[in-house]
Amino acid sequence: MNPFAVLGLEPSFDVDLASIEKTHRELSRTLHPDRYVGAGAAERRMALGKAVEVNEAWRAVRDPVRRAEALFELANVPVGERVEPKPTTALLMDMMEQREALAEAKAARDMGRVNALARTIEERMAATERALSEGFRRGATAPLVQTLGELRFYRRFLDEVSAIEDEIAHGAA
Repeated sequence: MNPFAVLGLEPSFDVDLASIEKTHRELSRTLHPDRYVGAGAAERRMALGKAVEVNEAWRAVRDPVRRAEALFELANVPVGERVEPKPTTALLMDMMEQREALAEAKAARDMGRVNALARTIEERMAATERALSEGFRRGATAPLVQTLGELRFYRRFLDEVSAIEDEIAHGAA
């Protein structure tokens, strides 16, 4: 599925999420099952299938990792953690150090340190997204696959931060 086509967009890493969300809401409203109560079974199934497709397209386009994957797919560049180049040793070492610092902050229940580590990774993630944006604008897709891998590392780190925030907020050890 081409999520850009489903939502009536030109394929681009740079998107106006507010505008796309509005389009998503309008399409969802148009395809809502209540509008098809009196329709035949085939038409109801078609509308439901299209609604599912619209929701999946919205999830893909609003997520920078999935948006990049969709653009690579459209350019016939294989992506996925099994086919992407291995991360650089420098990135692996840095992420290992960041995770160790995060584990220490978690053990100390130091939310200030957890948040500081998260801000650092958020800044790196934003820079990586800018690099992807620029690369896609230039049409240099294949070399960007490694950059997508970096984005995946940052996303996983921030997912860990969210889990720690939840754990500390709810008093779990």
